[in-house]
Parts: sequence; structure tokens; C-alpha cells
Amino acid sequence: MIRQAFVLENVRNLTDGELIAKAIGGREDGFEELVRRYQRPITAYVYRMLNNYDASLDVTQEVFIKVYNSLERYSSDYKFSTWLYRIAHNAAIDFMRKNSVNPQSLEAENADGSFQLQIESPNPTPEQERERSEWRKEIESVVKCLPTVYRELILLRHAQDLSYDEIAEITNLPLGTVKNRLFRAREMMREIFNDRGFKGV
Repeated sequence: MIRQAFVLENVRNLTDGELIAKAIGGREDGFEELVRRYQRPITAYVYRMLNNYDASLDVTQEVFIKVYNSLERYSSDYKFSTWLYRIAHNAAIDFMRKNSVNPQSLEAENADGSFQLQIESPNPTPEQERERSEWRKEIESVVKCLPTVYRELILLRHAQDLSYDEIAEITNLPLGTVKNRLFRAREMMREIFNDRGFKGV
């Protein structure tokens, strides 16, 4: 029992790259730890893309099966999380296409810009926490109104905190297109907030 706990703790201290090496070498605990680290954020990302809980669980399971079967082709030139999100992105898009969920037309945008969707306070009061929770729900509601091609970029940027470069790698879009679409997505969100009475957002 003590040895098992030590092995578990030891695995949790390893980097993603070390876990991948262990998994490729036949150590099941290596891949299990990767799943433990990323299952929740990947499920959350897929759910926000599909807005369907059961489907998000199925797609997430499919994602990790693909990851497991592709580990030997993974290149350490890329961050594992970026590679993983790209597989999840493709799986979600595939699901939408197969189930006639329109991923919307792809068109180029012009202009650039950025702003933070929300500011976190390190030690919120209960009242601040309640307001922040309501504001998060409002933001999620507005994000759901966006066309898929914009919604996924907002989720990758603000929910998953990925860089523009990482988003470009995951979505296979030019960096300029990522920036332009994020700018357009934020403008669309601003318009929706204004329509709902949130002025100055």
C-alpha cells in the first residue's frame, strides 16, 4: 500500500514528456496520469463547444483514445497540451459535422485588439463571489450566442488561457486570422452585452 502511494505520488511529479515516455514504454500509470491531468479541462472545452453534456463525454473519451493511439507520433517540439487541444478541437468539429451542427462559414476578418473578459479579485467577499458567479454565467450565456468559429477561439483564449500562437497551432489557422477573429468575437460579445443592458463592456 505504501509502495503504491509512493508510485502514485512519483508519477504526479513527472512532466508531461516524462509521462508520455513511460506510456510509450508500456507503463499504464503514465497515460493514466495524463488523463487525470487533462480530462476535466478537455471535457469542459468540448462541452462549451457542443453544449451537450453526454456528447462531450463521448467526444472526450474518443479524444483520449486517439491520443493513446497516437502517442508515438507526438513530437516534443510542441507542448503536449497544445497537441491535445488540437485533437479535441478536431474531434468536436467532426462531431458537429456528423450531427449536422453547423460550424458556420469561415470568413477572414480585419482589425485587431484585445481586452480581458473579467478581472479576478484574489480574496473576494461573499457578495463579490456571488456577483462574480452571476457575471461568469452571463459571459457563458453570451459566448454560447457566438457562431462556432468565434466561440471556439474565445474559449481557447479566455477559458483555457492559451496564447495566440497556441490557438493558431490548435486550429490550423494563420496567426493573423486568429487575432482578427478574436477581435470580431469580442466586438460581437460587446454588442450582445449592450443589447442586454450591460453598457460600457
